[in-house]
Formats: sequence, C-alpha cells, structure tokens
Amino acid sequence: MDNDNKLDRFLKLGKAGEGTYGVVYKAKNKLTGKNVALKKIKLQKFYNKGCSEGVPSTAMREITLLKGVRHSSIVELLDVMYTTDKLYLVFEYLDLDLKRYMDHSKQPLEAELVKNYMKQLLDAIAYLHSHRILHRDLKPQNLLVDKEGHIKMADFGLARSFSLPTRTYTHEVITMWYRAPELLLGEKMYCTGVDIWSLGCVMAEMLMKRALFPGDSEIDQLYKIFRIMGTPQEDDWPGVQLLPDFKAAFPKWLPKNLRDIVKFNNTEEEILLKEMLTYDPAKRKTAKELLKYNYLKTAKLTTPDLTAFPVEETIDEAGPS
Repeated sequence: MDNDNKLDRFLKLGKAGEGTYGVVYKAKNKLTGKNVALKKIKLQKFYNKGCSEGVPSTAMREITLLKGVRHSSIVELLDVMYTTDKLYLVFEYLDLDLKRYMDHSKQPLEAELVKNYMKQLLDAIAYLHSHRILHRDLKPQNLLVDKEGHIKMADFGLARSFSLPTRTYTHEVITMWYRAPELLLGEKMYCTGVDIWSLGCVMAEMLMKRALFPGDSEIDQLYKIFRIMGTPQEDDWPGVQLLPDFKAAFPKWLPKNLRDIVKFNNTEEEILLKEMLTYDPAKRKTAKELLKYNYLKTAKLTTPDLTAFPVEETIDEAGPS
C-alpha cells in the first residue's frame, strides 16, 4: 500500500502540539477506531541544510532509535509514512503531557502517584541505558500521561546511542532547567548520569508544582543550582575545578536543606531525590540501582484525576494533509 493510501486511514481530530520540526495532531485510525498522535514534518524547509534528503537529523534520530526499542513506559512509534514533501510519524496516543497536567492540577500530585510515575520512568531509563541509549531531553513536556496512571517518555529527537568508554558529545543538550551541572560546566565526556539528574529535577517539580532550578541562562542556571545544592568543591566532586567552564571566582554558597525547599511526603522520597541530584556523576546512582530502593518496590499503578482535561473531538474533515 502506498503512503497516500495509508494516510487516508487517519482522520484528524485536532492539533495536539507543535515542535521545532513539525505539528502533532490527534488523529483516529478509521480501521481500528483507535486514537494516535500524528507528527507531521514538512521536508522542503530542510533541503540544502545538511539534512538527509531534507529530513531533519532529529527526526532521523527519533525514527532510528524508537524502531529499536519496546518498553511499556516509552511511547511506541507505530508507523512512518511520507509524501513528496512531508514526513509523518504515527505514535500511540496519550491524553496529555505531565507539564500540562501539573499546571492545571489544583492540588500537588499525590504521594502514591509520584511514586508510581518515578517507578515507571526509572524503569524506562534503566531499559534505555541498558541498550546504550541516552534520552538527553527529559522534562515534563516530553513525558506523556493517561487516565489509567501510565507515564511514557516521548520526543527522542535529542537522544543518541552511546558507547563505553564514553565518547565526546556536545554538552548543549537537555532543556536548561533539567540540565546536569557537568554539562553546564562544559563537560563533553558524559554518560547516563545526565538523564538521572533530569529525572531528579522532574521528581522535584512533581512535589513542588514548580521547577526546582528555573534558570534563564547557563550561568543563572548554575547559580540556581549552587544556591540550593551549594557551590561544588573538590572534596564532594573530585575534578570539578578542572571542568572547562568552572571558575574559581564562582560565589561560594553553602548547601541548603532540601526539606526546606521541597515538601516531601516521606523520608524515602527525600533519599531518592538526593541520590538523583548528586553532584559527582561518578557517585550518582544508576536507574538500575535506584529501582532497588524500598520506596519504589511498593509502587503501584495509581490513577490521576484528569477530569479537568476534557478531550476535544474537533473533527477536521480535510484529513491529514
């Protein structure tokens, strides 16, 4: 079946979001009746810009990586279709992203829901890292949730495979607020710890309903971290002063007690978060190690309250053009 005929299977129900390289629509598969997320990428904009046949590198990376992974907490790429000037990625559909859910929730996330989400996310990250894949852009906007209590990682445009020993990669990855301190200090030899730090920031945001380190520039981001975690020293992070962007003139802040900033539901939450927000990447626990913590062993599927998020069924009769 050619791609034009395959596209006819889908009926657009409305726009679900928009990113750098394309628009995401909620659509329905006419054959199965199931909803999907349809990411449309216009190819002509990328010709002659170093992209493979006009396909942006982020889309190529996402397709390549997602075709090789299968996990209950990673969004599934169902199909790839193309026309002469457009590329369509068909994903399983979830109700909304974690950022929107937190922004519109009247109450902080329930303790059991936070635990449930963290168990699923760490399980997914352990799976990715065991397959030598870094996500590199974990943030609430890239985590999708549904009414059954599932949470799934999406948007693998910045993800990449890694090898051991680690190679030199660009440090200009991961949205600022969730970027690990080693990246902000110019480290180019990094590994799985960057995803763990990002997840720690996400966990703190679930507990606080606001970002823990909301910097507006790289230096402001560092200072936001330093003011809470303390300015890193050689005794707690050996080699930190040798990183390219570390300055001896950095202000010397002492670490604050996280309990004064984050409203923990219990001590186990605090322990898990501190392990994830450890300065020294060599001492930062892996996802596999964190999954052994008693806190996560009692996690169970917990249903979020999505009653405040009515699903709009605005039909676009024009189809996915």
